[in-house]
Amino acid sequence: MKPALKILIIRFSAMGDIIYTTPVIRCLKTQLPNCEIHFLTKPNFKYLVEYNPYINHLHLLNPKLSDTIADLKSQNFDYVIDLHSSLRSAIVKLRLGAKTSTYNKQRFKKWLAIKFKINKIAPTYLVDRYLKTVEFLGVKNDNLAIDYFLPPNNFKIEDFLPSHFFFQYIAFVVGATHFTKRMPNSKVISILKKINLPVVLLGGKDVAHNGIEIANACTNVISLCGDINLNQSVFLIKNAQKVIGFDTGLTHIAEAFDKPLLSIWGSTVPQLLGVQPYLVSKHYEAEVDLPCRPCSKFGLSKCPKGHFNCMHTIDEQPIINFLNQ
Repeated sequence: MKPALKILIIRFSAMGDIIYTTPVIRCLKTQLPNCEIHFLTKPNFKYLVEYNPYINHLHLLNPKLSDTIADLKSQNFDYVIDLHSSLRSAIVKLRLGAKTSTYNKQRFKKWLAIKFKINKIAPTYLVDRYLKTVEFLGVKNDNLAIDYFLPPNNFKIEDFLPSHFFFQYIAFVVGATHFTKRMPNSKVISILKKINLPVVLLGGKDVAHNGIEIANACTNVISLCGDINLNQSVFLIKNAQKVIGFDTGLTHIAEAFDKPLLSIWGSTVPQLLGVQPYLVSKHYEAEVDLPCRPCSKFGLSKCPKGHFNCMHTIDEQPIINFLNQ
């Protein structure tokens, strides 16, 4: 049977942004009878959506954009939903010749907020901002959480953790791409020394040394940073009692499992990008109100002011209280 509609969704990067497209994918698939959903992203983000049952076809960006477009043209899409809004996605839309709808990044307003601290952006969830692109099709927010689908592997807790950790631990995401998103190790150590439950540190190879330093300074803390892959990390988050993390993709993925979540914010501001915890029953956002925040949209390699007060001055006690409840 021919699909009623063939729809291509474009979102090239990054991890957190792709995760917040999943309600759009789900709502399109469940609310439009017999539609066929295609998704275009970069090869290194394939793992985020490759097991999503609402996607009929996953397309990966080729080194040559012309090759990608040639592959897509044969699909004869009815609509292209551009959730990336870049020059490259604009070229894809133009060449495919289908009807389009594009996410409004509000670049000028974000620039005003960062450069002059004039924030004219409504604190709307990124999910709702994305869903505006498909309102013309009659699609509405189903008010369900973001999706993350693990591969059909039989991960087992005992493969990663000692027996006294089983289902009784806090997952702490200590990784983040940029320095100004990470809390200093000394402050993390100070907090973890006052936590009752065991703690598992998660992150990539880039923070493996951070994980070792923190774990060595604390009791009942294990670091798996750089030792396991993303889906294994997600599995451990899914089975944790609580989750704590910085502004990074793995922390946002935790929202899919409605775990008690504590997110820590330094140079970035959740409301600016719309990435405040989405439909999480119990959450706490640790941040301080400073005139220099935000200093960037996505984080920086160092504090522009030199003091890094956005992290250093965060009150530890509410974090400790949340994790010990």
